[in-house]
Amino acid sequence: MEQSRSMDDARQKRIRRQTQEIRRAISAMGYVSPGTLHTRTKVCGRKECRCATDPEARHGPYFEWSRRIGGRLVHSVLSEEQAELVAEAIANYREIQRLLTLWEARTAYEILELEEDDFD
Repeated sequence: MEQSRSMDDARQKRIRRQTQEIRRAISAMGYVSPGTLHTRTKVCGRKECRCATDPEARHGPYFEWSRRIGGRLVHSVLSEEQAELVAEAIANYREIQRLLTLWEARTAYEILELEEDDFD
């Protein structure tokens, strides 16, 4: 009985340590945002411009950020510097989603007193 309790305590401490690491990782992130970052080149429409005949001479790159706000799809044109920040924010958002999935699983393990193998 005593050994079982110490195993449960050790298991609970391990799970708590894992969730603390997850929370630390999330809190260390700066920008966070869902969405998609697009890099585009464009043809200007002038017949005498090189971009009209040479795909390598198209204008750009232009950076566009698409995301949903209030259920509506919103697009923003960004500078290169803004695009770098948005790329970081999107990567952070995806990492947070992954970490939250782990956190949810660890919570279930602890509450239901399951082993990690029980969810595979």
